[in-house]
Amino acid sequence: MTVDILGLKPSLPAGAAPGDEVGIDLLGTVSIVVRKNRTELRAGKVRTMLATLALEAGNTVSHDELTEELWPGEILRNPRNALQAHATRIRRMLHDCAERAGTALPLRAAYNGYVLDIPRDLVDGNRFLDLSARAVAALTDDPARARDLLQAGLTLWHGPALLHTRTGRRCRGAAALLEERRLAAWEDLVSARMLLGEERQAIAELQRLVASHTTRERLCELLMLALYRAGRQSEALHLFHRIRERLDEELGVQPGRSLQRLYGHILGQHPLLESADAVLRVRRESAAG
Repeated sequence: MTVDILGLKPSLPAGAAPGDEVGIDLLGTVSIVVRKNRTELRAGKVRTMLATLALEAGNTVSHDELTEELWPGEILRNPRNALQAHATRIRRMLHDCAERAGTALPLRAAYNGYVLDIPRDLVDGNRFLDLSARAVAALTDDPARARDLLQAGLTLWHGPALLHTRTGRRCRGAAALLEERRLAAWEDLVSARMLLGEERQAIAELQRLVASHTTRERLCELLMLALYRAGRQSEALHLFHRIRERLDEELGVQPGRSLQRLYGHILGQHPLLESADAVLRVRRESAAG
């Protein structure tokens, strides 16, 4: 049987958007956020426990799962007592923070585990994933809306996902997924900009991204295409040769077929490169690969 520790239901003030008043941030340092004021959790085990519960907001996480996440590979004499002590600290912090917003962030003891009983959209990682998914659906028909949704999602980030919580498999896997989705969102954002004719902004963002992800072929394709469409054909061709050298040196492979095809089209100044389909094709072929 689930026990309501605080005796309150999660709620938002009238007119507030999810996360505006109160929530849990995972896209950076794990924090409790109340009216844009962040309370970071400094104790490592407490931080990891809250992050694990927030990843499963509204669902019970078992004692065994929590134990393995907080103390991977260790054998504890009485893990439930240790979990109860951490839960008490989390509950106190949640109550103190949420009370200031006149709402609740209830942590409940459930059968054989704990549940952070809040709507999933009070967790910033979930809002980011939802915004990204909506943007992907809008990209072809409404790139302006896709751009705005992606910008909103990317502004939720304050650093690497689940910072200082990656000792256990669950948080480590979630962090890897979120970071991959973050990079995909940047790729979709520059695609939306190119569909809107915003090549200059796209090039600036792509140059920064390519510098950090030198072997990410979709980013390189988009940058080559953006350079060409901005009248910088020689730079686009030079970029291809740099990418080919990096792939050979770092991975021992040649550029993929899509990247090589784009290179050939740029050499031949193919008219397709000026179309919206050229941008969307990079995304389709990347997803298929």
